[in-house]
Amino acid sequence: MRIIPQQGPAVKDEYYTPVYVYWLSEKNEPNMTEEEKLKSQAKQVELFAPVHPKKILKASVELTELDQEIYKNFDYSFDGESTFEVPSIPELPEDFNIGLICGSSGSGKTSILKQFGNEETIVWDRNRSVASHFDSVDDAIERLSAVGLNTVPTWAKPRHVLSNGEGFRADLARRLKSNCVIDEYTSVVNRDVAKSCSTALSKYVKRKNLKNIILATCHDDIIEWLLPDWVFNTDTLDVCRRSLQRPEIKIKIHKCSKDYWGMFAHHHYLTSKIPPIVRCFLATWEGIIVGFSSSIALPGKIPPLYKGDKRNKFRECRTVVFPDFQGLGIGTRLSDKIADIHIEQGYRYFSKTSHIRMGEYRQKTKLWRPTATNLKDRSKSQSRNPKPKWHHMVLETERICYSHEYIGENNKSYDPKWLDVNKPKVDQQTLW
Repeated sequence: MRIIPQQGPAVKDEYYTPVYVYWLSEKNEPNMTEEEKLKSQAKQVELFAPVHPKKILKASVELTELDQEIYKNFDYSFDGESTFEVPSIPELPEDFNIGLICGSSGSGKTSILKQFGNEETIVWDRNRSVASHFDSVDDAIERLSAVGLNTVPTWAKPRHVLSNGEGFRADLARRLKSNCVIDEYTSVVNRDVAKSCSTALSKYVKRKNLKNIILATCHDDIIEWLLPDWVFNTDTLDVCRRSLQRPEIKIKIHKCSKDYWGMFAHHHYLTSKIPPIVRCFLATWEGIIVGFSSSIALPGKIPPLYKGDKRNKFRECRTVVFPDFQGLGIGTRLSDKIADIHIEQGYRYFSKTSHIRMGEYRQKTKLWRPTATNLKDRSKSQSRNPKPKWHHMVLETERICYSHEYIGENNKSYDPKWLDVNKPKVDQQTLW
């Protein structure tokens, strides 16, 4: 694969209107003012009475001459016995979704966690795919998506060939249930994966109302993304409740060349090919490339939205988010923004996908409306084209897909200039 620079002449224009993704805790009102948000963040921690260590662990070794020589060089007095005071378990809420034990290495996190239960040992069959280890199709999709592992090609691989980050999330997907304990949470993954995984996990646990899940980690950067019900700090021996909201994610959209598709091709669930004439866009977060989207002119006759509507049509072609950033909601927001850009430029915009998460989002949102082919068997409707030019068209005829047109906020897809003169006969409210 050709190596493409992240910054270079291939990046042409920048849409300075970023995509904003707001994450609010359930306790916060969506219409909070900025001042109220700041006050909420300033009051984010409530401290309970500190606890004191009680349990003592001991470990003994047989001293050798080598031991004695080593410790002598450092003036370290050692009799062969090591002790550690384990903090006692503080009084915790009886009913919670997620609890977090956080502290530096060697502060007693694992010892405390074991008092709540033993971490489940996950066994994988080397001859089977990751997805095949779940109870059902729905169970596999839900659990893998819950840990931010949304890349379908990854689901098709055996566990032992996955990267550390992918393997961690696959193990987590199988462990995730009420009353489970998970040690070394996000310890083996980079911090971008830790954030995305924590966000996706938190949403899944609260949506399913899973109870009494306890995680242990040495990283405190995931707290504001995980939003646990309580945090026990093994360094300070404090228990605190956090009333946080997730940080804003600001995505910038850039026009780019088709060459950038090579960075994302193997992460897409369909063919890695892309049509030769497409409009391409890059998504960046804090200067880092996180996603790609493209659109293609849509031929054929489509019923107009209103009398006299002769606008050209575009269709979403490929939208991919790097695995490390999946689970944050970037994919859906990116797709919405690209659609909005096309509407502002005077086009109609359509999308067809078999990705369940993306499709179900569009089924619920008011920004998209279903088309006549939504959730229909396309193998019958496209039988008139036995030899399509593009291979991806063959694949698409064999799947039941979600099919939608982007409407936008306040039915933006309708031409406001035309509406001032002649209102459409169709009640706009019925389009939702």
